[in-house]
Amino acid sequence: MKKRALLSVSDKQGLAAFAKQLHELDYELISTGGTKRAIEEAGVPVLSISDVTEFPEIMDGRVKTLHPSVHGGLLAKRSNEQHMNQLEDLGIQTIDLVAVNLYPFKNTIAKEGVTEAEAIENIDIGGPTMLRAAAKSYEDVTVVVDPSDYDNVIEGLKNDQLTSQERRQLATKVFRHTANYDAMIAEYLTEEPYPETYTVTYEKVQSLRYGENPHQTASFYKKANFSGASLASAEQLNGKELSYNNIQDANAALEVVLEFTKPAAVAVKHMNPCGTGVGETLFEAYSKAYEGDPISIFGGIVALNREVDAETAAKMKEIFLEIIIAPSFSQEALDILTQKKNLRLLTVDMKKPEAQTHKLTSVHGGLLVQDTDEGSLQDVELEVATDREPTEQEMHDLQLAWQVVKHVKSNAIVVAKNDRTLGVGAGQMNRVGAAKIALDQAGAQAQGSVMASDAFFPMPDTVEAAAEAGVKAIIQPGGSKRDQDSVDACNKHGVAMVFTRMRHFKH
Repeated sequence: MKKRALLSVSDKQGLAAFAKQLHELDYELISTGGTKRAIEEAGVPVLSISDVTEFPEIMDGRVKTLHPSVHGGLLAKRSNEQHMNQLEDLGIQTIDLVAVNLYPFKNTIAKEGVTEAEAIENIDIGGPTMLRAAAKSYEDVTVVVDPSDYDNVIEGLKNDQLTSQERRQLATKVFRHTANYDAMIAEYLTEEPYPETYTVTYEKVQSLRYGENPHQTASFYKKANFSGASLASAEQLNGKELSYNNIQDANAALEVVLEFTKPAAVAVKHMNPCGTGVGETLFEAYSKAYEGDPISIFGGIVALNREVDAETAAKMKEIFLEIIIAPSFSQEALDILTQKKNLRLLTVDMKKPEAQTHKLTSVHGGLLVQDTDEGSLQDVELEVATDREPTEQEMHDLQLAWQVVKHVKSNAIVVAKNDRTLGVGAGQMNRVGAAKIALDQAGAQAQGSVMASDAFFPMPDTVEAAAEAGVKAIIQPGGSKRDQDSVDACNKHGVAMVFTRMRHFKH
C-alpha cells in the first residue's frame, strides 16, 4: 500500500516542488481547498480530503479535517497491534507525512482596521490539531510546518534515511510553532493586564556571538507585530555584528531619545546616558551631548531623532563610537561614517509605541511584569515647595533633567543647563553620593544649573551639596517625612524646588 502525505498550507512557498517530489517517491497525496488546486495546477495527482473522510467540507471550511479517518491515520501507533487492527476494521489508512502551516493570524491582526470578527475567522483549528497529532506520533509520522524544511525532508525520505531524531526535531518545531500561534491569539483576545497565566511569545532575530561575557551564550528575539521604535526591526547599514551588550546599550539610548520632539542626541555608556543635548539643529544637539561628557562618550553609543547630515556625521567621526542610531542617514553622512568599517550604523523607526507595553524582568524561577514607565510632567501638577519659583529658563532645564533622570539607574541624579546635561550620577547606594558624582562631573559649569532626582531626598544633604556647587533649581518627587528639611535648606540658599509627586526608580 502506498504511503500517504497530507498537505494543507496557507504559505504556498515551495509547495509545487515538494508535492512533485513526494509523488515521485510514490506517496499518495491528500489535500484541501486552495492547496489542492495549487498541487493540481502543478500537474500532480491529489485526492480531496473529502475522498478520505467521505464527508464534505462544511461551514465555509471550518470543518474539513476534523475526522477519525484523518486523526486515526495519524495517531495510530504502528507498533501497536490493537491500533492497527482497529484501523483495518474501520477501513482507515495510515497517514505518513503531514505538511501544514496555519491561517495567517499574525498577518491578519497586523492589518490596519482589522475587525475582531476577521481575526477570529483566521484562527486555525484543523491545522494545529493535525500538526499536534502528527508531532505526537513523530516515531511513525513525518511532520513539516516550515517550508524551509522541505528540501531536507525530501533528501531524508529518499532511501528511508530520515532518522527518528530528525523526525523528533521536526515535531518539536511544530510544538514551538503552535505554542507561538496560540500565544498570539491569547494576547490578542486577552483584556486583563495581568491574567492568571502570562503567556508571551517572541521570534528569533539572530544568534549572538555571546552574552554579557564570552562564556555566556545568547540570542536576540523580537515581539511579533510590535509597532514603533525597536532595535529588533532596525536595519544595519554598516559595521560589525551587534553584541548582547551593544543591544542593551542601544536600547537604553533609544528609550532616552524618544523622550524628545525637538532635535536631540543621547550618548549612552553601560546603559546610562552620559550626555544628552537638545537643539534647533541635530548638529547643535549632538554638540551639546558631546560636551556633556566628552570622556565617557568615547566608545559609547549615540542615538539621534533626526536624519544624520554631513556636518553632524563629520563631528561624530572625530571620535570612536560603537553605534550610531538614527531614523535615517543622508548619503553624504553615510559616505563619511562608512569610512569606519567597524562603526555600526542603525536606522530605526523613531515612532513611540502607541500602546502601553509591559516590561519583563526575569528572576530565579519567575518573571516580574510591569507597565513601562510612560510617566511625564504632562501627567502631574507641579508643586513649587520653596519661597522662590524657578525662572522660565530653569523650568525649561528642569524639564530636560527630569526626562533624562527617568532613564538613569537609581539612585540617580542629573545636573543640566541650557538644553544639555552636565553631570550624571547613576546607580549609587546613597543619593548624596550620586549627587556628588554628577556635581563633580559638571564642575564649574554647575553654577546656575538645575538638578533632577529620581526619588525624594531623605535628608537635606543633597540640597546642601547642590547649593554649594551653584545649582539654582531642583526637581524631585517629594514625599519624604523630612521634605521640610530639604525645603528649608533650599530657602536658606535661594534654591527653587519643585515637587512632581511622581517617582522614576529604575532598577
